[in-house]
Amino acid sequence: MLPVVAQDYVPTKDEISRFFKTTTLVVLEDNPMLEYNIRIKEVMNKEWTITPFKFITVKEFEEKMTNPDYSFLVMTEVTFEKDKSMAKYKFLNLLLGDNVFSLSQLPTICSVPLAYYGVEESSYIYKLNLLARFIQNHVQLIQEHPEYISANIFKHYNDNMGDIKHKTLYLVQDELEKSINSAARIHKIYPYKFKIVTREDIQQAIEDHDPDVVFLHKVGPEGTRLKARCYNIIIGAADAQFYYFDYHKINDKHPDGLLESDLKKMARGK
Repeated sequence: MLPVVAQDYVPTKDEISRFFKTTTLVVLEDNPMLEYNIRIKEVMNKEWTITPFKFITVKEFEEKMTNPDYSFLVMTEVTFEKDKSMAKYKFLNLLLGDNVFSLSQLPTICSVPLAYYGVEESSYIYKLNLLARFIQNHVQLIQEHPEYISANIFKHYNDNMGDIKHKTLYLVQDELEKSINSAARIHKIYPYKFKIVTREDIQQAIEDHDPDVVFLHKVGPEGTRLKARCYNIIIGAADAQFYYFDYHKINDKHPDGLLESDLKKMARGK
């Protein structure tokens, strides 16, 4: 996995337009045992329609990254420059080839958190097709609506928050703050449809393209002692839409999981 220090990069309208003229090179991991390599091939063949694409090795990526005729879908090992914990995350990145000196300098078209580095693939691999489809939809959105392009572009998706109450919210119990880790506790603050489910239930809803289901994609340290970021994202199982996006710094008051405050925001729809 390629290491990169996260940059607050905002793509330009010209870069987004240039992306649609590229061939997207999908970078496979050097470890042949990873399920990611198998799944990303399936995902691209099934989901990707906006550019031609090919699969390449990490070595080929390093040779081609400066070529503006290419874009790259690549899983990276991300650290944040000002994060004293030096936590490492896995992100799925869509990058644009450019004449630069390092991976961190490539223009970023879209970047989505998958998991903490070191967390088992099973925590995210079943969502990979939906996350790749989100990236594709996102690029089309910002091409059509360049006014959405900003440093905190994901906040735009919180405008969809009010639609959550019209769907069934799927939550996994061990991904919830203790104050909301039972149906009875959730009912007290969230009066709309929800279910406490298994990861297999979420996978099935994704496979069924169930238009009634939205689910939590939580990115956290999964029981390790790291106290860094916890991302909470609500995604539509059918449309790959983000309905809610936020993250918090993990501490004694804000644990690794969906917080009561997140759920209250969803209940209010804002």
